[in-house]
Amino acid sequence: MARKLSPAERLASAEKDLLLEELADQSSWDQFLVEQAVFHYGQRHDDFSCNDLRDVLPELGHGFLGAAINSLYRGGIIAHTGRMVPSTQANTHGHRISVWTLTDKGHAIAAQRAARAQRRAA
Repeated sequence: MARKLSPAERLASAEKDLLLEELADQSSWDQFLVEQAVFHYGQRHDDFSCNDLRDVLPELGHGFLGAAINSLYRGGIIAHTGRMVPSTQANTHGHRISVWTLTDKGHAIAAQRAARAQRRAA
């Protein structure tokens, strides 16, 4: 039988749920911006890791970095290079993180965007 929550536990849980709802409301837009930043960074660098991206993203973007990487990976936009590097984030104690690169699909999307931008400028 499940233990009943105390009033304080229920309030804490309700507050946590409200915070999660607020994050969910904002997260799709913020994650989209971080995905765009990762894609943009990938166009300009042969390979990259979250270490590189944390250095160029504002603090707000750090929380969405993992979700953005996973989304781009699942979408076939980026691929794992097979290499790992130690994390430079202090709270991770140097655990290994993946190194990524843009795929052919990612490069094709970048080329399409560049062509569209040139047509608009002309």
